[in-house]
Amino acid sequence: MSSRDFDPFRLDVAAFAKAAGELEGRWPLLQFDRLTESAVADASPADGGEVAWRARGEARTMRGGETQIWLHIGATTDVPLECQRCLKAVAVPLAIERSFLFVHGEDTAAQLDTDSEDDVLALSRALDLRELIEDELLLALPIVPRHEVCPMPLVAPADEEEVVEEKPNPFAALVALKRSGWPN
Repeated sequence: MSSRDFDPFRLDVAAFAKAAGELEGRWPLLQFDRLTESAVADASPADGGEVAWRARGEARTMRGGETQIWLHIGATTDVPLECQRCLKAVAVPLAIERSFLFVHGEDTAAQLDTDSEDDVLALSRALDLRELIEDELLLALPIVPRHEVCPMPLVAPADEEEVVEEKPNPFAALVALKRSGWPN
């Protein structure tokens, strides 16, 4: 089976890995609904925004003849997010490189995932590769997106610009009383 025979929207991961299949392409960013919901409303991804992706299957033969099913994915894109300093749009580059071990059954996957450093998923007959890539891109979003240097200088609100009159320290008054010989 050639890589052209594999559908990224209904990927048979086991067959893809056994064939050492490789897929790559570009999808419009607008097809990633959850990712575009994270974008700044007034700077939502234009028609030109894309997610460049690739996937490679691998079947590893382990000791004892057991075969492990692996899927390696990578993707890159830019997402316009809201800068947490200046509240303007900032294009945040996202890049992921992940590898997943596929096993039979949800229970086995959950057990192995807690015991292993590898990412483990349950094997299914039809994996939506775009959904998996979107999940990983969402996990790669920064918690606090911001410009390295904001394009506009930050302006303090009008109330903070007023000079605040310094209040005397109440403890300084106590020290002065004590020095003047105030009885204890």
